[in-house]
Amino acid sequence: MLRPKVSHELDYEGELTVIIGKGWRYIPAENALDHVAGYTIANDGTVRNFQFDTSQWTMGKNFDGTGALGPFLVTADEVAAGDKGLLLETRLNSEVVQRASTSEMIYNVATCVSFVSQGITLEPGDAIMMGTPSGIGYKRNPRLFMRSGDLVEVKIE
Repeated sequence: MLRPKVSHELDYEGELTVIIGKGWRYIPAENALDHVAGYTIANDGTVRNFQFDTSQWTMGKNFDGTGALGPFLVTADEVAAGDKGLLLETRLNSEVVQRASTSEMIYNVATCVSFVSQGITLEPGDAIMMGTPSGIGYKRNPRLFMRSGDLVEVKIE
């Protein structure tokens, strides 16, 4: 990941990421898991000062080089339906900074896939990042942002 030269507030966000296998639009929640090919991991790096400069978070999430995805795909049949009950852990320089179960996510996979499909036609290979557990650097006291040379590791059991 590359910290933009216009910010010293690049934050980590370990996230479960859903990979779509069968595209469609207006997917009912009860059928949404049928559209999931599998799961991977993301570090959805966020440029916090740009995220909070507007009422929308889009700019802070879309700087070149600020996100990392993968490198592996676990197929949907290899985990519990909707990837529930797995431990997600983010480490910054070997220190655990985020730790939570995927069962604790605000919205489950089926709900998110269904919701996103209401506005966007999902295509095979599309990725939906599911959000991050507590522990982001911005919410810590003192705040903890990534610096040049830091190592961030995200894993899901």
